[in-house]
Amino acid sequence: QAQLVESGGGLVQAGGSLRLSCADSGRTFSRNTMGWFRQAPGKAREFVAAISWSGGSTYYADSVKGRFTISRDIAKNTVYLQMNSLKPEDTAVYSCAADSTSRYRLRSRPYDYDYWGQGTQVTVSS
Repeated sequence: QAQLVESGGGLVQAGGSLRLSCADSGRTFSRNTMGWFRQAPGKAREFVAAISWSGGSTYYADSVKGRFTISRDIAKNTVYLQMNSLKPEDTAVYSCAADSTSRYRLRSRPYDYDYWGQGTQVTVSS
């Protein structure tokens, strides 16, 4: 059964760091593109980063480029989002998602991804 489970969220001060994890417990998406999205209260879901199945290609939203790093450990069936230099505007629920139709395409629209985790809250205080 396909299941994505995020962890690693929490409360951090501005300038701090967090590392989010997304575990693919069913080992379903080891050969698919994975992405991270976030949604702040009252706002639309926003693309953060995507990674190809091998980890060889990545794609970032301009708002996080240079601060966030997406990576994956294929053996552990886990995708990570390392977040550094966090800002209050990074506060949101962060969700990982799988594009089961692609291994290499890196897309930024939520509707291009068909499996989603429940999300983990990240709160950055000023």
